[in-house]
Amino acid sequence: MAAVATARLLATQPPGRIRSVLTWLRRGATPAGYQQALAARDAVTAVSMVCRGARGCVPRSVATALVCRASGVWPTWYVGVRRVGPFAAHAWVEADGVMVGEHELAGYFRPLIAVPPEGATVSGATVS
Repeated sequence: MAAVATARLLATQPPGRIRSVLTWLRRGATPAGYQQALAARDAVTAVSMVCRGARGCVPRSVATALVCRASGVWPTWYVGVRRVGPFAAHAWVEADGVMVGEHELAGYFRPLIAVPPEGATVSGATVS
């Protein structure tokens, strides 16, 4: 619940600030595995109606990353847009190269900002 409350506050900030905070928080974490990230996402959606909703992608993805971080791991956090119209922005996390808990097919979104685990590389997005 603390991660959700923190994520809801952080989600009101500009994307650059969110990226800066998450970049700082990921320090020292190891890469999250898919099952670890999925368990974190499930915990977040179990306690928050906002994070469970269709428009709760930013707080849901940030809270998922925060829950992962509390366990010593870090997924890749993304913000991007749909590749096909109509325009829509979305935020999500990936682990083991797979979107965690999302229903869209791989490649459906074009990443614009990414905060991967330290030392990891991501193509096609501004990386911190």
